[in-house]
Amino acid sequence: MRFRFFLWSIFGFIPILCFAQLYSSSNFVLENPTLTLSGGRATSPSFEYYSAIGETAIGEYTSGNFLYRSGFLYFPVVSTPILSATAVDGQVVLSWTAASPELGWTVSGYEIGQSTVSGGPYTFTSVGNVLGVVRSGLSNGTTYYFVVRTLDAFGTVIATSSQVSAMPVGSSSPGGGGGGFIPASASVTFSGRAYPESTVTLLRDSQIAVTTIAGPDARFEISLSGLSGGSYIFSLYSTDSTGNRSASVTIPVTLAPGSSTHISGIFIAPTIAVDKSLVRKGENIAIFGQTAPEGTVIISVHSGEEFLVNTPSDENGVYLYNFDTSPLELGDHSTKSRVTLAGEASPFGNSVPFAVGLTTSTPVEERVCKRADVNCDGRVNLVDFSIAAYWYRRTLSSEFLEVESARLNGDGKIDLVDFSIMAYYWSG
Repeated sequence: MRFRFFLWSIFGFIPILCFAQLYSSSNFVLENPTLTLSGGRATSPSFEYYSAIGETAIGEYTSGNFLYRSGFLYFPVVSTPILSATAVDGQVVLSWTAASPELGWTVSGYEIGQSTVSGGPYTFTSVGNVLGVVRSGLSNGTTYYFVVRTLDAFGTVIATSSQVSAMPVGSSSPGGGGGGFIPASASVTFSGRAYPESTVTLLRDSQIAVTTIAGPDARFEISLSGLSGGSYIFSLYSTDSTGNRSASVTIPVTLAPGSSTHISGIFIAPTIAVDKSLVRKGENIAIFGQTAPEGTVIISVHSGEEFLVNTPSDENGVYLYNFDTSPLELGDHSTKSRVTLAGEASPFGNSVPFAVGLTTSTPVEERVCKRADVNCDGRVNLVDFSIAAYWYRRTLSSEFLEVESARLNGDGKIDLVDFSIMAYYWSG
């Protein structure tokens, strides 16, 4: 549907026909978008409307002091914080990842909701712009439930984490009989969304600890036990149905001896790929990947001006958007994506580069790196042994750590086990 407007010209009233687009979704229809010259605010018993500076086209204006994105297509988004809870004697230690706002939102602080009933009602307490608190004065043996809410500059709630639970327990006393005290081991559980029936990998201090398979609804839960008390860096990533790997979600956690920590609300970012490494200006480039099913995927195309488009993911979590490159300048560009679903939002994932030029070419097909093929040249020979020998008994770089994890023993170091694997796959 379109709307007709008649404009005044310098020669008096002349019926110049213009059209305004109808903006709609499955949840609402904006039938009469209003453009103003000075901004303002209108209210009714049912809604509040904050108007924007008038415009003639969707676009972006910048200066040294501000960034203005015009149009009805730009809506602010924020990633959902990931909350963890560790129970100790009479206390629960809460920590969470920072909410990442985009397109105009800023985070001014957080509120902690606490309840003894799953799902609430919660009693909320403002804790300021911090990423962790300790809830004291709790009863041992009672299960407490927590959420964290993100506030914008006006104190409005813009994101709420998933609920976590924790039960404080009393301190263990050393046993008698002359034996030494053995601290109880700790455990940690991670849960959230990935991709339907995808492999989710958990790394502990950059080493693969355990993997699991997400369900058809993309939800997963993965646990690790037998841990000593202390600080750890955990990371999670998922691999989609085509073998593309997601960006990692990194979560620092401090575990108390004997504690059981549950970290929920993890939302792994979508994978992303393009069908052309070089696209002729004016042609479409297909941007696709996988995420949670039936979500809204927000695709960002980085150029001199940022372009944002939305597309749904299907029941298998697959999404596809054919982006028209006509507005893009000749040169290098990149694209990335995030997803929103049921009030939760993932962070942006990996960025994929492409170029706009005068011709079109598809991406060079990536070589499949087989087991023990360290340099990925299709053979296992002395070159691979030489590369591995360099890292023998050395701390692996982050890049080679991924190679070791994927093609060798996966224990985060180079030793005789890795050389034995290369000898078994030797091809000369």
